[in-house]
Order: sequence, then C-alpha cells, then structure tokens
Amino acid sequence: MKQVVIIVPSGNIDISSITGSFHVLNWANEYWQKMGHRPMIELRLAGVEPELKLDMAFFSIHPLNVNEIGKTDLLIVPSINQDWDAVIKKNKTLVTWIKEQYEGGAEIASICTGAFLLAEAGLLDGKSCSTHWDAADKLKQLFPTIRVHTDILTVAEKGIYTNGGGYSFLNLALFLVEKYFGREVAILGSKMFQIDMDRTSQSPFAIFKMQKNHGDEMVYQAQTYMEENLRERISFEELASKLATSRRNFDRRFVKATGNTPIEYLQRVKVEVAKSALEKERKTIFEVMSEVGYTNDKAFRAVFKRIAGISPLEYKTRYNKNIPDHHFDFLLP
Repeated sequence: MKQVVIIVPSGNIDISSITGSFHVLNWANEYWQKMGHRPMIELRLAGVEPELKLDMAFFSIHPLNVNEIGKTDLLIVPSINQDWDAVIKKNKTLVTWIKEQYEGGAEIASICTGAFLLAEAGLLDGKSCSTHWDAADKLKQLFPTIRVHTDILTVAEKGIYTNGGGYSFLNLALFLVEKYFGREVAILGSKMFQIDMDRTSQSPFAIFKMQKNHGDEMVYQAQTYMEENLRERISFEELASKLATSRRNFDRRFVKATGNTPIEYLQRVKVEVAKSALEKERKTIFEVMSEVGYTNDKAFRAVFKRIAGISPLEYKTRYNKNIPDHHFDFLLP
C-alpha cells in the first residue's frame, strides 16, 4: 500500500487545495476497494504544528507530526498564499523533511505556489516546473535557476510533479488518480467531480503583466513606445537607434529586464490588448486583429493561440460579456 501524505505547512496556506486533493484521492481509494481490491493508498495529513487555524479561524486542521511519519511514497504540497517569503521562513523544518523524503525515494506533487517550498528545498534547481501564472515572476526572482513554465498545467520531472494555479489542483489530483488507480478510475473521477481531464494549459486564464519593475529606463521607454504604437510596423533596429544604442545591446538589456525578447514582448502586449477587446467589445475578430497591428489573420491566430492557448474565436465565445449565456436558463412551468 502506497503511503501518501498531504503536507500542512505553517502560515498562510490555501485550505481548499488540501481538502480538495484529499476528497478526490480518498474517493478513488474507496471506489477501488468497492471494486474488490485491497486499499491502494494510505492517505494522511502531516505538518509540524498540532493545529493550524485558517481562513479567519473558521477552519482548523489537526495534522500528524511529520516525525511520526516514516518512509513515504508520495508527498502532496498545497498552495501557499501570497506572503511567500514569510511562509518559507516559517517552514524551514518542514522544507528539510520534504527534501529528506525525496532523497529517500518519495515522489512529490506540488499545487500552485507550493512550488516555492520545493524551490526552497533545492529540489527544483535546474529543473522545469509549473506554478500559478501570477506568481511566476516572483518564483523566477527568488530562484533564478528554475525554468518556470506557466503555459503548461502540469510539469513532470524526475519524480516531481508541479501544477498551475487556482482550482487546477483538481487536474493534478486526477493525474495522481490515473497514476495510482489507472485511466478508467480517473475517467470516472472526472465525471463524478466534473473536472475536465483534457486541460493541459493555464494560458487562457493568464493575464500578462507588463514587466516594468526592472529599473532600466531605456527598456521602459522601449516598452512604452511599443504599447503606444501597436498598430504600427515597429522596426527594432530603428527603435534601438532612437534610444541611442546598438540592436545587440538593446536586445540584451530588454531580455535581462523583462525575460522576453522585444518581439516576444510586443506579441504578448498585442495579444493581451486583443483579449481585453474580445472580452468587452462587440467588435469582430478582424477588427480586433487590425487594431493591434496584424494584417494577416493566419499569423494573428497562430500568435494568439500560442500565447493564450486557444484561438481568438474560442476566447471570444468563452469570455465575451455580450454573448448570451444560456447556462442559467431554467425550465418554467
């Protein structure tokens, strides 16, 4: 029987990622037994505090102490809320224990910003991982050797499974159900909990932040120029010359400051503006495409889908507030 432990860190953590993961995995284990099998997993919660009160103390968790836990097969690390530095400092002992378990053969699945605790343990050094798109820049800043992929929902590397943000932990839970109980049980779990198994990206939910807290005035001027001239065909050679620098130095400083090349940054800004227009306005996709400087609809669709994860038409259908929503229609007598 596999030993599965959901970690309960000290500090400001997300209780839903603990209870949600517990419910999905516990359901799978109970269903497995109803089918005539022996229990597949022993599921426990463990931390370093005997009681943790969360969400204005309306809820409390009483985990086992990690010192009572022997060898584990899988650790699940929940999401921590935005005071990441404070939570990391409060959990030095737990971080050491997580590292020891991994070195002893345990696999680890982290939910959303739980990746910060794995990073602090050194387990993500030189590796790829996923996390909430809104926390990616902070994770990169604190741990620059990590390759952060906010477009991928779940990243698996060397026995470590990292997941995207919010309630996408349910997709990670199904991933673990399939790993331990098989595809058939995972499909049933998808239907029972109404979780979309096919989602592999969090890109449609991401909001591009304009990356301006870098302190490089030249790059800031370049960003401003791009944002104010989206309709124009921008020559980066000419822009570099206007800013009194070489194209090579311009590219180098831009990547260092923003993490994107100039063309990547411009494409992301264009797509973010297009997303906003598709959400709020009654314009056609062709009109939106023209407003952000594209004349080739094939090129626009390709860039949009690469960054947003879905096509412009799918995005508009899903998020435009002016499209009638029939999900709330009721049958009337």
